[in-house]
Parts: sequence; structure tokens; C-alpha cells
Amino acid sequence: MASNLIRVSTSLVLVVLVALTVQIFYISPIDPVLLDIKPAPSTKDNQLQNIIKLGEGLLKEPEDVVVDKEGTLYTATRDGWIKRLRRNNGKWENWKHIDSHTLLGIATAKEGGLIVCDTSKGLLKVTEEDGFSVLVSHVNGSQLRYRCLRHWLEGANKGTTDIFIENLPGAPDNINLAPDGSFWIALIQLTSEGFEFVHNYKITKHLVASFPRLINLVNGCKKKATVVNVATNGRIIRKLDDSDGKVINFVTSAVEFEDHLYLGSLNSNFVGKLPLYSA
Repeated sequence: MASNLIRVSTSLVLVVLVALTVQIFYISPIDPVLLDIKPAPSTKDNQLQNIIKLGEGLLKEPEDVVVDKEGTLYTATRDGWIKRLRRNNGKWENWKHIDSHTLLGIATAKEGGLIVCDTSKGLLKVTEEDGFSVLVSHVNGSQLRYRCLRHWLEGANKGTTDIFIENLPGAPDNINLAPDGSFWIALIQLTSEGFEFVHNYKITKHLVASFPRLINLVNGCKKKATVVNVATNGRIIRKLDDSDGKVINFVTSAVEFEDHLYLGSLNSNFVGKLPLYSA
């Protein structure tokens, strides 16, 4: 009797192992590319836990923020609204609506209005008078893609492209120029701490792809927030974070204006405001 149970148990184990092997290697929905992701530095300051929450409950996942020369704060939200906060009244306004759920980066235009990145429509120009228009949606017949490199417009390196900074403690998202000429870069923690090894082996990537419940375990985007201030030579000047995402996480942009840092996030309903003099 005991030997029969052992044989049955062994057979079941073998069947399960074969099924898992087939699932992982032959039915996996991905063709994995290996990445060498270094563990993030262990230094934590949690200064981003000191933010002031602007417009809490009024903003749906404000990915990027920008401040114009009048001091008006703009953000594009995932419900298609470009909202603004005027300096003089402190109230959020629904400024312009675009039929889209994929509004991302925004910037002020030299002649007025905003330039808005929409991953489905392309680069948009948005103005008070004319609403929005598409500036460009395709390049050489292909839909616009967005990358992060440094391209020299003048000087000895004019016309060349190079890497501005590498080996960052996270994946870079929006980059914004600071008043002193340095840059603020929002960093996304793509992988939960301790799970960086997943990207080093095809079997682990197949395993995660085959069992989607594992994705939440590995995905670190919503588990912390990090921004870095980088000098023009690529040296990190300072790093601010919320190491466990207690107050804010998944920060995607950081804009400095009048000694404050304004933060956008794809997992919040507010814009963060941090006094830099006390950070």
C-alpha cells in the first residue's frame, strides 16, 4: 500500500513538473531579453515623505508637471484633462480637455501654450485660443518613439549624441532643467529590492510571465519614489526618496521652481510639493 502511494505521489510530482516546464518554456507569452540590473543603493533619506499634497483627490495620475513664467502650475492627467493651478488663487482649474488617456510629459512653449506628449496621438501643441493640434506623430513613416539621450546642438560636439549619465539607481523618466543649470531626473524602481536577479535569467523571466500574479511581487514601481539632481557633467548632486512609498511612489517627474520641487506620479491623485531649503 505504501509503495503504491509513493509511486502515485512520484507520478503526480513528475506530471506537475512536466506541466510547469511546458508552461514556462513553450507557452510563455514572451521572448525574454536579459538585463543586468544592479541592486539600488541602500542609502535612504525619505525626504519625499515631507511633501505637501496639492490638489489631493482632484488629479488622476498626474504624470508630469510644468510651471510657466507667470508661476502657473500645469499638469496632464490620465482622464484627458490639462489642469492648472494659478499662483494668485490657489484653486485648480480644468483648463483644456483632450480625448485621451495617455497624456504624459508636458513643457511650456517659447511662444506660449504647452507642448504635450501623448503616446497615442504624438506631440501636441495646446494653447488658450486654439485648443490642441498635432505637431508630429510619425518619423520616417514610423510612430513616434520616446528615448532619453543627450544631443549636442552647438559647440565642439555639435551634431553628436552620447550618454549623459548611466548606472542610475533606477530607470530614468522625465528630465527637467533646474534654475542653476543642473537637471532633476525622476527614477522608477522597476524591480522590487531583492528581485533584481529575475532579469538575469531567462527561466525566471519566463516564470514571471507565465504566472501573472508574480508580477506584482517583482514590480517595484509602486513601492518607492526617487529623484536625483544631476550636474551637467553627469555627477549626482543629491538624491531624495520615499524609500517605502509611504507618502508618494511611482514618481515620474520633478520640476524645481522658486526653491520648491514639484512632483508628478502615475500612482497618485495629487502633485507633490517639497520645500528644497529644508530637504
